[in-house]
Amino acid sequence: MSRSRNTAALGIAATALAALGVMAPASAHGRELWGDVTVLPGREGIVEIAGYEGDALGAGSRLTLTAPEGAEVTETPLRAQDYRGRVDADGDSASYTWSGPAGARPWQGRSFPFVLAVPADAVPGTRLAGCAVRLTDARGTRKDRGTCAVTVGLPEPTLTRPASGVALAARPVTGGTAYPGAQITVRYEDTKDAGVTGQGPEPGTEVCTATAGRDGSWACVPATALPAGPGRLQATATFNGVAAVSEQIYVAVGGAGRHGSRQGLA
Repeated sequence: MSRSRNTAALGIAATALAALGVMAPASAHGRELWGDVTVLPGREGIVEIAGYEGDALGAGSRLTLTAPEGAEVTETPLRAQDYRGRVDADGDSASYTWSGPAGARPWQGRSFPFVLAVPADAVPGTRLAGCAVRLTDARGTRKDRGTCAVTVGLPEPTLTRPASGVALAARPVTGGTAYPGAQITVRYEDTKDAGVTGQGPEPGTEVCTATAGRDGSWACVPATALPAGPGRLQATATFNGVAAVSEQIYVAVGGAGRHGSRQGLA
């Protein structure tokens, strides 16, 4: 079976890629500390905290992150001289402490990663509440504070039917698995569509929709006949405001068979 992970080929928005567990970059909100990340249920992701623009803070100053409800901090992965990371025993919080020279500006102009674990039963699309950040000096006086947005991502759907590389009927049964209750949209793209201005192909044509059942399975049949010859199919799942895309399947409608599928891969 020949597949591709080039999700852009059907014009899926980049925001959908975040639901695959891909980490979102931190962004500064003025002088307030800030970071965001999307993490799949039962997985880990890195939230990077940045945005401090205040006065220089010396040795003993500390950046502390409090984990959102239901999540845990599992690691402080920054390995840089004069920064000491520490995770509390219960995983409720973690911190970086600066032990370098006086007069340095250790918190400006860089981001600080914290690894967060999201529970397996977290509902996709949920923003976990309670994630907070604070920066204190050596005396424990708060110098800045902020928040972090931790969103539960949507696992990517699978597209297991039809089979790739075999001649298909014009309206093949399409199906796979997805998060229970997710809305599924299947799109078709002709392999000749190379896109415009170097930005990839135009969005594919919607051919059918379905809703994943309690067991995660879904299936649908194109309402109209697919064009003869090679093409690509891809499924998009949406649930509770988040989205994820499947791998592409290269298909051949009519008599093209495996030869047509290989042409689609070229």
